[in-house]
Amino acid sequence: MNELVEQIAERVGIAPDVAERSLGMMLGFLQREATDGPVAKMIEAMPGATELVAQHNGEGSGGGGLMGGLMKAIGGGGIMGLGQQLMSQGLSMGEITALARETIAVAKQYAGEEVVDEVVASVPGLSQFV
Repeated sequence: MNELVEQIAERVGIAPDVAERSLGMMLGFLQREATDGPVAKMIEAMPGATELVAQHNGEGSGGGGLMGGLMKAIGGGGIMGLGQQLMSQGLSMGEITALARETIAVAKQYAGEEVVDEVVASVPGLSQFV
């Protein structure tokens, strides 16, 4: 378990294994949805983030089969889709909001405020959660 995961698990008050999966899913979402240059800089600057994305990107995404098609048809992508994925990990809305805020705060520590603000601004609806 890396330092990044432990820090976020402690700050949010969730189990480290849940924090690891959820952080990987959240960073994977940002990698898919945010402007390429800034999000790549942000993920590369965060220790262990690249590995988390590789390990957990798409986990719980409902990508295939009938359920995946249904999620896409009813608009289950974007920020709402991520929320559903995180809720499937057992997180409450309060924990998801705290996870988003702490992820952004930690990202700013490593990648700098300007880069992270550019990432947040490039994802529709994200700014209301952070």
